[in-house]
Amino acid sequence: MSAKVRDMTVGTPGKLILLFALPLMLGNVCQQLYTMVDTMVVGQVVGVHALAALGAVEWIMWLVLGISQGITQGFSILIAQYYGAKNREGLKKAAAHSYMLTALIAVIVLVVSQAGANWLLEFLNTPEDVIGMSLGYVRIVFCGIPVIAAYNMCASTLRAIGNSRTPLIAMIIAAGINVALDLLFVAGFSWGVGGAALATVIAQTFSAVYCFLVLRKIDEVQVKKGDFGPEEGLNGRLLKLGAPIVFQNVIIAVGGLVVQYVVNGYGFLFVAGFTATNKLYGILEMASISYGYAVVTYVGQNLGANKPARIRKGVKASAGIAFVTSAVISLIMLALGRNILSLFVSGDPQQTEQVLDIAYHYLFMMSCFLWVLYFLYVYRSALQGLGDTLIPMISGIVEFIMRVGVSLLLPKLIGQNGIFYAEIMAWSGAATLLSTSYFWRMRKLEKKEIS
Repeated sequence: MSAKVRDMTVGTPGKLILLFALPLMLGNVCQQLYTMVDTMVVGQVVGVHALAALGAVEWIMWLVLGISQGITQGFSILIAQYYGAKNREGLKKAAAHSYMLTALIAVIVLVVSQAGANWLLEFLNTPEDVIGMSLGYVRIVFCGIPVIAAYNMCASTLRAIGNSRTPLIAMIIAAGINVALDLLFVAGFSWGVGGAALATVIAQTFSAVYCFLVLRKIDEVQVKKGDFGPEEGLNGRLLKLGAPIVFQNVIIAVGGLVVQYVVNGYGFLFVAGFTATNKLYGILEMASISYGYAVVTYVGQNLGANKPARIRKGVKASAGIAFVTSAVISLIMLALGRNILSLFVSGDPQQTEQVLDIAYHYLFMMSCFLWVLYFLYVYRSALQGLGDTLIPMISGIVEFIMRVGVSLLLPKLIGQNGIFYAEIMAWSGAATLLSTSYFWRMRKLEKKEIS
């Protein structure tokens, strides 16, 4: 077996999951670092209007890039299951067909996103004083969709076979390149938000190339020309796993766009404050995403190996680790959050103070309920690893209903701060459905094994 992969069907579950998640977590730190540097450099060098311009496209970016992330995550479930079952022929064919489907979908998403970017910004009531900068930013980032899709597919394949180290190194490389180019393009060349977008695309290109080069050297997934040939039912199985996750991401993003529409109506200062906290959102959830990837791989491999008792033990350990991690992050944010937020804002002292008040209020509320988000990721990932992408998709609909309902109704009752409850209620509704469904699914799986 290659040293670059990890068999998660043997060994202590909690230890395996934590060791697998740690490199992913460090990789997410690097990814969030260069996302935050984008915002810090733009906010400090260009000003509050530019910060609001980035915030106005937050959910649009999530919508478009979430398609790539969702489809590749779905494909990796089958790859993990084949790996756990020691089915090398099926593994290579699944990987090859995943690459083909990802390339096709990336081209479609690129064309549609570029065509609809301007219309969507106008539809979302984006403030006139920032819409031009927002459009320039997304057009450049969307040019990198094929690169992002390539990275997501390569990284998902690596994670599915137990390699979380390579995506970490890729993110470290990307973070270093992005930080350097941000300072050069935005602070040095004065290219504004466009420079920040270009820096991001170039950095992502390097991370995609690195993952691809490593993947080519791993025997278990070295695909040949014959692996790309027709295989009855394979593309359908892959799409059946990937499409619900894409739909889940899209419906969540649409709910976020409704929130963005409401936020945009409160003016650019509120948008700027909302944006500052949303840039920390990545820091808040970075460990949960890592645990989620670890759980998908762990559950997928153990399902392939037909070890349901081991699955339950691993998911229980993951929930405990996730709760402790969320509590630590929450305490740090409650204590230091306002100081961190101040790094994103500069300009008129009175405006800066208003933006920070808005941002910290939002951050405080999310920090108090962060544990809910972490449970959401653990149980959603466990279901996906079991091959159930339908319930996670329905959970996305629940998030949409809660997020949209709260954002449209609560501000009318308690004022604009009511918008801050939308995210928390979305987490709560989805987490309740996912955890209940997971325990029901496990009882069903264990009864099937006994019979």
